[in-house]
Amino acid sequence: MDMKEIRQKIDSLDDTIKAAFEERMELCANMAAYKKANGLPVFHPAREREIVARLTADMDDSMATYTKVLYSTLFEVSRSLQSKRIYEGGKLSETIKAAEKTTAPTLPTTCTVACQGTEGANSQLAAEKLFSIPNIMFMTNFEDVFHAVATGLCRYGILPISNSLRGSVTEVYDLMKKHKFYIVKSIKLRVEHTLAAKRGTQLENIKEVFSHPQAIGQCSMFLEKLGIKVTECKNTAVAARMVAESGRDDVAAICNPACAALYNLSVVSDQIANNDNNYTRFICISKELEVYPGANKTSIMFTLPHVPGSLFSIIAKFAALGVNFSKIESRPIPGKDFEYMFYLDFDAPISAEGLLETLDVFDAEYEGGTFLGCYSEI
Repeated sequence: MDMKEIRQKIDSLDDTIKAAFEERMELCANMAAYKKANGLPVFHPAREREIVARLTADMDDSMATYTKVLYSTLFEVSRSLQSKRIYEGGKLSETIKAAEKTTAPTLPTTCTVACQGTEGANSQLAAEKLFSIPNIMFMTNFEDVFHAVATGLCRYGILPISNSLRGSVTEVYDLMKKHKFYIVKSIKLRVEHTLAAKRGTQLENIKEVFSHPQAIGQCSMFLEKLGIKVTECKNTAVAARMVAESGRDDVAAICNPACAALYNLSVVSDQIANNDNNYTRFICISKELEVYPGANKTSIMFTLPHVPGSLFSIIAKFAALGVNFSKIESRPIPGKDFEYMFYLDFDAPISAEGLLETLDVFDAEYEGGTFLGCYSEI
């Protein structure tokens, strides 16, 4: 046969496969109705193994492998359809819809906001960009920010969630899960690092540098060349204040230029970062779910066992919506061998077809899953 004849036969077979696939999916929908009525689980691994074993019994090893891959995908699609039929109209989608109706058109112009750190911290800069007139209350640590919002002392909290060079701030993710808070807005700020000291201090006289671990890591090459003592602080603003109040002229802080000016420090060097393309994402958190108009980003986190196909199973559900994944990151869970926590962000308005139904499936099927919010980023 020539290429034209081969393609004609393939087209004919594709038509047959399409018709069979449509019929199979219709039967899967009927099966979903039966399972929902009888409280049966969607996933039936023994049944799937039985099908693959029957179909590959008379195949050679190579073709059997291809068949298993094909049917693994088909099973995933079938389970996805069944899950949507069984869990549609679930609690999570109803909560999101309710939040859309009750959320104001925009963030309030002024409100009380909790930030970790002290005057001049990057979280303060983020708060001032998100709110026109924020009443900022500074907290000692991340946990205190959550406590301030939980008790009603502050309506919102501002926290760093990730850095383009150093990755996710895992402590913040863990606290989001612990307190069951939501992201209502996010902002991406360019990070500028400078070495700041008391006026008149020369670089060669500096014996110790103060800063936050993230900033220290982002300026590691510069610090290695200096070969001096490095002391970690709660944040870069605290480091600048420590230098200003130290009474020493042989110490410096890594902080942003605005923070240096705030504490009357001079910039000794502004060429200290490993990479100039350095951004930190800050999130605005709330105790209650708020979904503002224009929300086009959704964040979730979940744990998965170390078994084949577990990650594909959840990724496939959202990939089927045609959304763009802007973040997929994982880390081991301390104390649990071969179990991982995953952070997933994807770009899609909450009105995207099938998104709410897929979130209901996620909420129902993944006990370790956490919905973090639908929001927009500036």
